[in-house]
This record gives sequence, structure tokens and C-alpha cells, in this order.
Amino acid sequence: MTTPIIAILRGLTPPEALPVAEALVEAGIDRIEVPLNSPEPLESIRLMVQALGGRAMIGAGTVLSTQEVQAVKDAGGRLIVSPNADPTVIRETRRLGLESWPGVFTATECFAALAAGASGLKLFPADQAGTVALKALRAVLPREAPVYAVGGVGPANFADWLRAGAQGFGIGSALYKPGDSAEAVGTRAREMVAALKAAT
Repeated sequence: MTTPIIAILRGLTPPEALPVAEALVEAGIDRIEVPLNSPEPLESIRLMVQALGGRAMIGAGTVLSTQEVQAVKDAGGRLIVSPNADPTVIRETRRLGLESWPGVFTATECFAALAAGASGLKLFPADQAGTVALKALRAVLPREAPVYAVGGVGPANFADWLRAGAQGFGIGSALYKPGDSAEAVGTRAREMVAALKAAT
């Protein structure tokens, strides 16, 4: 992975999928999720995997069931991101050989997710938890467990989150909103990558 950012492309449509994904990868963001409440998300994932699967880890967000995990795998996706920490979904994701990034907010959820096999933790909504909460969680979580802050994070507070113990970020509307051109997404992605490098 070139940059510890997961791009969240909520609302993406299949015709936009490839140009937007190519713009992100060229800018240095090679983890991409299409939330399953987007239009035809599995088709977007399939198209991106066919073209960029060797250069990027592509998958789905808002994954809530084991059936959805299987559908994402069938489309070629390798990344499963959820807003919640469902041990059944996490275990099935890992059984299928995919990465699992469940949403967590409390120490109990963090440890339950890790016990189920989570690849990493998505602190969500991060802006509600705050950096103080993350710092407290990092004091007790295993050092090797990556935590990404998602929700209300961006260049203005990258440095604060990194100091609190975040290893990376999930970025949604600050990178992509429905209807944005690939060129606009690429410009924002380059700015985001530069800001994160400056903060580290």
C-alpha cells in the first residue's frame, strides 16, 4: 500500500468506476471501497478489479452480512469494510481470505473484533470519538493492530490523529461525491496524499 488511506466511494456508479479508480491509484491511493448502498456496487467492484486488481485492493463498504461478503468475493473484491463489528461477518470474511475492517467505537468492540480475526479496526465515527478516546484505546490495544480513523477526518487534523495513534484514514466525501469527475477526484487525492505525507 502506497498511502494509508481507504477511499470511500459512496454513490459511485459503474460508468464512473474505472476512471475514478484509476485517478485514485495514479495519485497514490490504492485501497478503494464501494459502499454496498451505492448503485450497482458489485458491478463497479468487478470493473475496477478487472482493470486494477493487480495494483489496488478493491472491495466494499457497508457490508452487514455473510451473504454480502460472499457476493463481494464473487465480484473479485478483497476488502470488506463495515460500520459495525459483527463477529460472524468478520470470521466469514477471514475464512474467505479477504481483509476485514469492522467499525468499532469502544474497547469492548475493538477486542471482540480482533478476537474474531479482524485485519484492522475502523474507528467510526471518529469525529464523535475524538483523539482523546483513540489515545486511550491505543494504550490497551495490541501494538500490531492497525486503527484507521473514519468520519470527520482530513488534512486539517491528520497530524492530531496520527499523534493519538491512528495508522491511517478512511476518506469519503472529501475525496468523492456522486457526479464528481475523475479529474477532480484525482486532484483531491493528490492533495490528500501530500497532506498526509506532510503530517507524518
